[in-house]
Amino acid sequence: MTETTTDQTAIDTALETLAAAPRLIVALDFDGTLAPFADEPSQVGALPGSWAAVLTLHRAKDTEVVLVSGRPLGSLAAVSHAPQNMALVGSHGVEWRVDGHDEAALTDDEVARVARIGAALDEVGARYPGVVIEHKPAGHGVHTRRVSAEVAAQANADASRAAHEADADVLERGGKDIVEFAVRHVTKGDAIARLRELHGADAVFFAGDDVTDEDGFRVLGDGDVGVKVGPGETRAGYRIADPAALTGVLKQLARQRATR
Repeated sequence: MTETTTDQTAIDTALETLAAAPRLIVALDFDGTLAPFADEPSQVGALPGSWAAVLTLHRAKDTEVVLVSGRPLGSLAAVSHAPQNMALVGSHGVEWRVDGHDEAALTDDEVARVARIGAALDEVGARYPGVVIEHKPAGHGVHTRRVSAEVAAQANADASRAAHEADADVLERGGKDIVEFAVRHVTKGDAIARLRELHGADAVFFAGDDVTDEDGFRVLGDGDVGVKVGPGETRAGYRIADPAALTGVLKQLARQRATR
């Protein structure tokens, strides 16, 4: 596990070095990172200061800003209000809106698998009031934020059993108050590696808060900066307390990047 620091001086130094990279990717998770969590996923929004910094970075020369989320692409576009020319990666790397082109092609077999898993999970959700089944293009999420820990554990166990019975090759991954079941084995790490190659980036900044963001931190190397937002074990080199603290980090990076 990478040694993680909360030392502000170390973060400031890392950002200063990063801002000087010839070509930079700024990859950002949305929920819990740019935006605080909410019980109703459609009602979340990026913190104004963070979003202003994101837009400054988006306009900076030789800088590619990408929102990399577990949300479906349409939902990510709707809640972020991202400009049309800002790159978006949804469903943990399955769906892409990069360079103005959408990419989310599933095979007929994958579409059938998604439907089969979704039907099985709907049956589970019907037995647990307060548990929400979110249907996504490449899979489904079981949300348990509104129920007790005991109910969540039972619902998740039943969902796991049902999903694996419906599809033996389903990918199961946990997050904060959610367990997801997908038909395509791709991660945010795969997405960041692909983005680096597409844009010939010299360095990557990635910030995220959830277990699924660890796949993104895992592919970072020398000269990159990973920032974990909030508690929990992490491979990120740096940690900050919450989305409000990320605002200052993004403002600093935006200021240095815009004036380099």
